[in-house]
Amino acid sequence: MTDRYHHGDLRRALIDAAVEAVGETGPSALSLRAVAKRAGVSHAAPAHHFGDKAGLLTAVAAEGFDRFADALERAWTATGDFDAVGAAYVRFAIDHRAHFEIMFRPELLHMDDPDLVRASVRSREALHRGSGTDGPDAAFNARALAAWSLAHGFAELLLAGNFPRAVLDDPEGAFKAVAAATALGRG
Repeated sequence: MTDRYHHGDLRRALIDAAVEAVGETGPSALSLRAVAKRAGVSHAAPAHHFGDKAGLLTAVAAEGFDRFADALERAWTATGDFDAVGAAYVRFAIDHRAHFEIMFRPELLHMDDPDLVRASVRSREALHRGSGTDGPDAAFNARALAAWSLAHGFAELLLAGNFPRAVLDDPEGAFKAVAAATALGRG
């Protein structure tokens, strides 16, 4: 079997099928057999390309981290505003929920995968940009860690349905208001 199958790109078809399945049932319920069925290929195809469930989820997470880094970099380039980067973080979680649900679950992934490592480092660099700190390799970067915790916690609470309608109507604006109410806001 090659990466060119009935779909033109079997690897892409399997990743897309995994993202759809995770969007419906979450990452824990994902099975390679179900992904294969969804993609319309043999039950052995996902294992052939990814080895195991963790390999497939790792590919999804690497793709997610690349898209995430793109979103954060766009926000920083467009605004130069650290709060806008946090708002882009929240928007990414909303728009790419299946990726987001996998990206921060190391127990589901092959954390030493080169594509995953590269993409996650790239996203950390984008998140750290604008924090006024020494970057993602600093031993301890309190401001960047606080910003990450704020954005990630806000996104998780939002996705779990824990906020009132006003927040759901404008999640980015609500995030910026929360960030402004902390020491992270604009300074």
